[in-house]
Amino acid sequence: IINNYLHGTHKEAVDKVSPSGMHFKDSKRKVDYVLAYHYRKRLARHLPGASSPDPTCGSASLALVSNGGTRKDHAEPQQQDGGQCALQGQPGPPGAEVIELGPLDTLEEEKQLQREEYERNLVEAGLEIEKDPEYKSQGLSFVRIHAPWQVLSREAELLKIKMPTKKMYEITEEGGILKTLNEIWCKLTKPLQPQVPQQENTNMKSLSYPFSREKIYLYNIKDKDTFFDNATRSRIVHEILKRTPTKARNSMGIGTLIANNVYDAAYPLHDGEYEGQNDDMNERKLLYREWARYGVFYKFQPIDLIRKYFGEKIGLYFAWLGLYTEFLIPSSVVGIIVFLYGCITIESDIPSKEMCDQRNAFTMCPLCDKFCDYWNLSSACATAQASHLFDNPATVFFSIFMALWATMFLEQWKRLQMRLSYFWDLTGLEEEEEHPRPEYETKLLQKKLKNKNITTENSNEGEKEKLTWSDRMPGYAANFGLILFMIMLTFSAVFGVIIYRITTAAALSFSTNETTRSNVRVTVTATAVIINLVVILILDEIYGAVAKWLTEIEVPKTEKTFEERLILKAFLLKFVNSYAPIFYVAFFKGRFVGRPGRYVYVFDGYRMEECAPGGCLMELCIQLSIIMLGKQLIQNNLFEIGIPKLKKLFRKLKDERTEPKEMDTNQSKDPQQWDLDYILEPFTGLTPEYMEMIIQFGFVTLFVASFPLAPLFALLNNIIEVRLDAKKFVTELRRPDTVRAKDIGIWYNILSGIGKLSVIINAFVIAVTSDFIPRLMYQYAYSQNGTMHGFINHTLSYFNVSHLKAGTQPENSPFAQDVLFCRFKDYREPPWSQNQYEFSKQYWAVLSARLAFVILFQNLVMFLSVLVDWMIPDIPKDISEQIKKEKSVLVDFFLKEEHEKLKLIESFITRDKEKQKSGTKGERIRAASFCQFNRSQKGHFSSFSSRHTEV
Repeated sequence: IINNYLHGTHKEAVDKVSPSGMHFKDSKRKVDYVLAYHYRKRLARHLPGASSPDPTCGSASLALVSNGGTRKDHAEPQQQDGGQCALQGQPGPPGAEVIELGPLDTLEEEKQLQREEYERNLVEAGLEIEKDPEYKSQGLSFVRIHAPWQVLSREAELLKIKMPTKKMYEITEEGGILKTLNEIWCKLTKPLQPQVPQQENTNMKSLSYPFSREKIYLYNIKDKDTFFDNATRSRIVHEILKRTPTKARNSMGIGTLIANNVYDAAYPLHDGEYEGQNDDMNERKLLYREWARYGVFYKFQPIDLIRKYFGEKIGLYFAWLGLYTEFLIPSSVVGIIVFLYGCITIESDIPSKEMCDQRNAFTMCPLCDKFCDYWNLSSACATAQASHLFDNPATVFFSIFMALWATMFLEQWKRLQMRLSYFWDLTGLEEEEEHPRPEYETKLLQKKLKNKNITTENSNEGEKEKLTWSDRMPGYAANFGLILFMIMLTFSAVFGVIIYRITTAAALSFSTNETTRSNVRVTVTATAVIINLVVILILDEIYGAVAKWLTEIEVPKTEKTFEERLILKAFLLKFVNSYAPIFYVAFFKGRFVGRPGRYVYVFDGYRMEECAPGGCLMELCIQLSIIMLGKQLIQNNLFEIGIPKLKKLFRKLKDERTEPKEMDTNQSKDPQQWDLDYILEPFTGLTPEYMEMIIQFGFVTLFVASFPLAPLFALLNNIIEVRLDAKKFVTELRRPDTVRAKDIGIWYNILSGIGKLSVIINAFVIAVTSDFIPRLMYQYAYSQNGTMHGFINHTLSYFNVSHLKAGTQPENSPFAQDVLFCRFKDYREPPWSQNQYEFSKQYWAVLSARLAFVILFQNLVMFLSVLVDWMIPDIPKDISEQIKKEKSVLVDFFLKEEHEKLKLIESFITRDKEKQKSGTKGERIRAASFCQFNRSQKGHFSSFSSRHTEV
């Protein structure tokens, strides 16, 4: 595994470290990947005068390097010994005697053997390795990996990585007014563009083609060390690490070894420090300066640089987040206009005026039994005026606008995704065959061992073992049961808060303090929403962990399947958790109250809560705003900043506690890049980032009819969120492995589903929760003069106070003797009617109008959404033309290159024939000239001897 080692006399060479912290000790070979592990040497006691148990292994101070040009006499003992000497770790100094192995030592020996075997296999795969000398009795050590050109070119061909060829072609731009508008837009937004290196000629694109060693002359290879960028190099090494096996425990790849604690971590290096003026500019520092700081919040994101540094999958996430944030700007503006319209028209709103008019003595029925008195409707004036801010005709328009906005956003994303796929060479990207997850392999191994014990002679051993439906049945059953339990837990939490509201409202009504009694509704609503928020935040964290555990016991085969199942479970649980309290207020609160004389009671004596006189929409608005803002502020920002810092501190304290404080004079004082990156938090995937944005997208679209300012708050949050995520990726996380992806996967389907659901929910919010339909019905069906005058009186029913149940009448009421009838909000027959207190004709008319509105609104919006979808093509016209053009350019380029190559070969053959005629040995000369030629007149690389023997 280790090709040679240096003796203690060459210690000065060992301690010399690469100045950049990105290379091997020879300062030439680049570190493409790092494996980190904790080692623990067996206990030893010092015996004076005793000799070293294995003198051939040298002293404790030797350092292990690979493929370095050191003397062969030091490499030979190791190779003759099967590599054992160099791989034993560092034996103790002369005079150390090994004591009997304890259980920990045995485990450590096993891990060491697995590491040795794995690293040996990596070297066999062509990788080059450099290891740190293990000076301490226990500590942290790093294995640095370098992929030479042969490995990079071989793996790039296997992975079909598209690389730029020599051919450049012009991108045809759209002409006419669109081009002019684009130029004006570019000039206006120039100050907002990040200062990152751009391609010199943006109208030219390099023709890309999957890498092939046979066609190496096609590619623009100026320097083999820089032809593959750092992200591609680390991706190639990661692929090798994933598929390299070890015999021990039949484990496949680095994932299993990390799961078994053989290695602690495996990660590619960041491109140096992100701060500091002295160092040369690197991509990480450039990203920090132009993207990952709050000071550059107004600038566009350098998406191409993000993609180059972090890979396509993360690049697509930030492109999606950027587009979503941009789209929130017009919806925020329209939301503000709708809100301002409500503010302006509040004075001219006739129903609000009627409620606030003291002369309209609407004596309302008591809000609770015994302790609540009759009250005047004008006391709820403030609630009615506040409700009008959100419950006005403009909110209907805004709901339609937001439904179309969601469709427009998804269509625009599809177009942007296609544009990025073209420029990032993702068109025609095939699904790569994924390696099984370590947990799947472990489960499969257990099944094989079990089957081996009960196998019979008749068993067919030729079939390839795999986990069947029956093997996963316990996992599926647990999933179904637990998800159902979690959803019931959420509903229980909502019900618990409802009970809290009912009991607290009743308790506060008994208060002797007049101020307390008058502010019962505000107090109960505010405290209940805060309790809801706390419950949501706690359950969110629990549900995230539960969803992960449930997915693990399902044992999905690949990482992609695991991720998709985890996303669906987490989304289902978090969706129900976040929106259950809001659904209750929107559609259930106040629907099951009953009427005076026949109220619905819970827990023997507590009346079901009812909506405020102005309707439930105001309360829905309060609920939505507090939960949305609370989640964004606490969960998305405080948790996202605080938790990684706490984890980092905890890991640092743990490392300091576990490692003994030994004087380590041999190691360099300055920490290297791999040391700095190891301290950072490991990257765990994009699921949490997407999830918080998808839940926010739900808040913005699902109940937007009740809270037009939701897009504004989402926009303000996202401006911070983009930079917060950027800062996290650049400064706080280890560099993720680059993953190629041509779309955002299952998240698009979830977004599309939320968009469609929002149409239905907004239709019901307008029809059922708001007073829009009753007002419309009154104005055009019941009003005598076609105005809203008399609307409040029309919506209030009469009740004869003598029909109140015994014991529920108000006690000590100052004007109980004067009240014959009280009013309550409902459409019911008056007490003097034959069918007293039954639902009136108006109730059924309004109900049918509500349902008709839902059907009409839903179909209208769905039709407009389909129309928008149809009008906007998924693939921009210019991109579809460029893709066609690229194919034809590629064919022409190949034909031209092949034609030139054939001409070249013909010229050699002609020349050789002439030489043969002149008496020379033609065969040998032709072979020599054919093999040694490596560059054509136009600068094409080729190696005919190895790659063009057929030609």
